[in-house]
Amino acid sequence: MKTYNFDEIIDRSTTSTVKYAGRKSFFGNADVLPLWVADMDFKTPDFIVEAIRKRAEHELFGYTLRPESYTQSIVNWVKRHHNWEIKPEWISFSPGVVAGLTLAIEALSEPGDGVMIQPPVYFPFFDSVNGTKRTLIENPLRIENGRYYFDIDDLKKKITPKTRLLLLSNPHNPGGMAWNEKELTELAKVCIENNILIISDEIHSDLIFDGFKHTALAGISEEIAQNCVICMAPSKTFNTAGLTTSYLVIPNKRHFVAYEREMRLPHLHMGNIFGTVALEAAYTYGDEWLVQLMKYLQENFAFLEQFFLENLPEVKVMRPEATYLIWIDFSAFGLTDESLRQKLIDGGVGLNRGVQFGKQGSGFMRMNIGCPKSVLEEALILIKKVFQK
Repeated sequence: MKTYNFDEIIDRSTTSTVKYAGRKSFFGNADVLPLWVADMDFKTPDFIVEAIRKRAEHELFGYTLRPESYTQSIVNWVKRHHNWEIKPEWISFSPGVVAGLTLAIEALSEPGDGVMIQPPVYFPFFDSVNGTKRTLIENPLRIENGRYYFDIDDLKKKITPKTRLLLLSNPHNPGGMAWNEKELTELAKVCIENNILIISDEIHSDLIFDGFKHTALAGISEEIAQNCVICMAPSKTFNTAGLTTSYLVIPNKRHFVAYEREMRLPHLHMGNIFGTVALEAAYTYGDEWLVQLMKYLQENFAFLEQFFLENLPEVKVMRPEATYLIWIDFSAFGLTDESLRQKLIDGGVGLNRGVQFGKQGSGFMRMNIGCPKSVLEEALILIKKVFQK
């Protein structure tokens, strides 16, 4: 069995990567330690790199179809890891989860229709709704004992005759909730009763902490499956976001046809040759990588949690059930959101502002712990210095 080295420092400064090359424009400081963009600082696993290298040796990169083995690798992975049996004919392509989600909004609703989101939530949700000229409806999550929950009563109050869609982050970004079957069933029940289709972003579904599980929304029941669109990808799990290869699982034939029509019109369906190869390799050989990755991420979180307890007990950390994105509450310091952001930048650390995810994120910052422990420790020491001055 191969042992993966997640402690290795990889120099990304020369590859125009967003996390590093984007520091100057995003933070106004090109030297901050970047723990923001949601990709990891670990090498993409060797079995993916080798698959890409082998395909590159062919030296002809013309129009290429996705083979049956690609589709079957998705079916097999989802069955192994999420106990959900999907059919090949339910699978469609997307050049990214946000792209797929946005195309699904356009395919399955009309301008002016209401689309519900549950902030604080992944910030592109706001743009996908507003940018397609749909009406944004906020159903904020409620926080209780350091965990987020759906606010079903508020959801029911916000529904209008024009509400057509609900965008779900499952697992939740930025809070890290691995929504359980009871929670999802209750949410889906309200949506079905009100003819609201759920588009579920499940890109973080593989990144589940010990003691929790990912519940695939469409795997709960046939009735729910017919009322949802699932967006998935290997990119967070295997650090392949730059290969722009995602997929949607759409059990409802009418919804599937509508989405395919929307995607094919601008010719987005062809995809990326190397993304296709990478996905199949990831889902064929990636089981052991995932086990070792999650062990490392959980050790990183335990280190972070203990560090704050010992050094900055005013800081409250939401315990993740999934993802490598940590939601941290700095509100005890009484700073404005802009002052908090600038204070951290001046201290040499680049994190995502909580208010990016909605006004409900005020006082919070999101930190990416998908990095070598030495980098995480350096960032935490810098944060400690900032607030102990």
